[in-house]
Amino acid sequence: MKQLLKLLRLINKDRYLLINSFILLGLVKLGLWLLPFQTLRQLLARISQPNPRLDQAPISKIIWAINVSTRYMPSGAKCLARALVCQVLMTRRGYSPELRIGVAKSQEGKLEAHAWIESQGQVVIGDLKELPRFTQLPSLPGNKI
Repeated sequence: MKQLLKLLRLINKDRYLLINSFILLGLVKLGLWLLPFQTLRQLLARISQPNPRLDQAPISKIIWAINVSTRYMPSGAKCLARALVCQVLMTRRGYSPELRIGVAKSQEGKLEAHAWIESQGQVVIGDLKELPRFTQLPSLPGNKI
């Protein structure tokens, strides 16, 4: 009940962004589970066209919406789902985010992967202290969905 009151107290554009982020995060999680990655990217590209009717939310507000959505998402969300949602929300608002995926070997020798979003050379979501140890994979074709 407390969370519902917090949601209702938000201004309309923040509430819209938060609800949009929550729904999109759930759908991306489901898509990552059910679809080949390339198919999911094609579907996300269809809904990622810049929309001048959307308010030009600052990147920090988009990140806030994704962080809050992740907190209330059953079982949370992994970095790739969060990065894909961030890419869609930013692209729809006229930003040029770039999806980055990196791999590294853990101290136990296991392969680890991480996804993050950069915009104008800055990490906007998915920043880690140990991010430099990840070797960035080549950009995917059509990296800018």
